[in-house]
Amino acid sequence: MNFGEKATGSDMTKELKAFEARAQKLPADYQAAWEEIKAALWPHADFTGRNLIPILDGVLGMLEETAADGQSVREVLGDDIKGFCSALAGEEGANSYRDKWREQLNNNIAKKIR
Repeated sequence: MNFGEKATGSDMTKELKAFEARAQKLPADYQAAWEEIKAALWPHADFTGRNLIPILDGVLGMLEETAADGQSVREVLGDDIKGFCSALAGEEGANSYRDKWREQLNNNIAKKIR
């Protein structure tokens, strides 16, 4: 990836289009779950969203494998997709801009108190 691609975000656009092409090959219930997963994960994105690319790739790979095994999407993800995504993003350390601002504010207050 060169600087121009990174600056314009075209590298992410390519990766997201590749994810969508892979997701189109999934069964309909898996495609619906994929849409819910994307919607639930984006609030955990940093300013660029690049921190979610490995997470999305891993989740899509898991969906592809379980669909190939014939499992239902609810067996894999359960009924709480938002909870699954929150746990996944927290486990992967995907801090949102709000988390970074909160940490910065807490650090600034701690400095003033000392």
